[in-house]
Amino acid sequence: MIYCLNPSCSKPKNPNHVEVCQTCGTELHLNTRYLVKKTLGQGGFGATFLAVDTGLPGDPVCVIKQLRPSNTSENFLKMARELFEREAETLGRLGNHPQIPRLLDYFEEKEQFFLVQEFVNGANLQRYVKENGPFTEVKVRQFLTEILPLFEYIHSQKVIHRDIKPANIIRRDVDNKLVLIDFGAVKNRVEEVMAESGDDSPLTSFAVGTPGYASPEQMSMRPTYASDIYSLGATCVYLLTGKSPKDIGYDAETGMLNWEKQVTVSKHFKGILNKMLDMSVRDRYQSPQAVLDAIELEAYSDTLSQGLVQAKPTESTPATTETESEQSYSRRTAQIAESIRKRRTRQGLPTSQSRETTQAQGSGAMTAGKTKSGTSRKLNAKDVITQYQKGRRDFSKVNLYRLNLEETTLKQAIFRNTNLMQVNFHKADLREADFANAVLRRGILREAKLNHAFFSQADLQKADLRKADLTLANFSNAKLTDANLCGANLTNAKITEEQLAEVQTNWATIMPNGKRALW
Repeated sequence: MIYCLNPSCSKPKNPNHVEVCQTCGTELHLNTRYLVKKTLGQGGFGATFLAVDTGLPGDPVCVIKQLRPSNTSENFLKMARELFEREAETLGRLGNHPQIPRLLDYFEEKEQFFLVQEFVNGANLQRYVKENGPFTEVKVRQFLTEILPLFEYIHSQKVIHRDIKPANIIRRDVDNKLVLIDFGAVKNRVEEVMAESGDDSPLTSFAVGTPGYASPEQMSMRPTYASDIYSLGATCVYLLTGKSPKDIGYDAETGMLNWEKQVTVSKHFKGILNKMLDMSVRDRYQSPQAVLDAIELEAYSDTLSQGLVQAKPTESTPATTETESEQSYSRRTAQIAESIRKRRTRQGLPTSQSRETTQAQGSGAMTAGKTKSGTSRKLNAKDVITQYQKGRRDFSKVNLYRLNLEETTLKQAIFRNTNLMQVNFHKADLREADFANAVLRRGILREAKLNHAFFSQADLQKADLRKADLTLANFSNAKLTDANLCGANLTNAKITEEQLAEVQTNWATIMPNGKRALW
């Protein structure tokens, strides 16, 4: 099927073998080379189409965006042409980034303007949520850590996207990376000039972004870089709830998006989203890096709070062996657990069985399931599995030292600051699990499913991660010295070159770029 792009054509669909539209007689080869196969979307400013480029071998697929100005006066067309060319130049520059579709061509034909861009094969996040359900908090945090560097790049090029929403973010099939599409830059710049002229054309009606995702200042035709931060926050709310901001509603007094009752997230992450969604531009995060810093701070927060109850070491403290270090770790965490016990009760258990200690079993401090103080039990493998099956997900600050949890399913479990030293997670399903600040030293995670796992600040020294699926895992500031990643899949994982230099890999290891390690 070939589509005719004449806006006045009553029957634009044509069979593949014809050269001109059978209804209106319009030439079907756009710019002598592009044949439109499918409509992807339409709006007041124009339309987007899926097309093939017959000028290249194999007729590769591309996307064509058409701008149809409603005002065809000579002055307006001259202005639109200048702005269109300026935007094509901007998109051409942005397309150098691997997560932005490349600009392939741009041209004017019969007082209409066309941009030809690379086609991205994959599912957008709106479709993904509809098919798979909402994201967890861990997965949204990982989404932000993956997408925010892209926004940092865009803003560094002095470009505001202005239409951030789930439908405009695609998870690309070929490499699983997030790709940002539909910048809408042409319509916005035309809109700004039209707004000044007072012309109430369709361009001014459709060029301010998507209601619910667009910030107040953007809806008032005054977008800033922080406007994209607001839209990204609204996108996160959709990922968490599966609901559009318009369906959630707003607080009548503050005007803030009333999302907090829709989903349960940690206090810290709630604060991050609320600051992204602040109605005041001044009080909102001013840059993508500021949001990233806030997310990274969350991983440090528990460690910092623990530091308040730890004794400051003296300069004369001698170096210790690994066994002595583990014993020191056990004594210190037992003291911390006692402090925590006085302030909290453990989730899902009577107050007499208050929060578990993180004391290591190997230190000898555990006797008959109790600490030396006799105040708390260590969970065994059966406890963990049973409580997880009953709905418990948070195992933060628990002592799970050396447990055998082989082939267990613990998806989306939270193990923040948990002692998992020498734990056996062989072939376990730990997708989207949160291991921030956890101790996994010498842990067995061989062949485990760890997609989207969060290892920020975790201790994975000498851990066995052979053949583990670590796609999109986050190893920010994790300790990985001598960890074994032979045969592991690290596609799109957040891991530095310095960290990779400290681990063991082989020819079967798939690196973050999706390619095999060089040997």
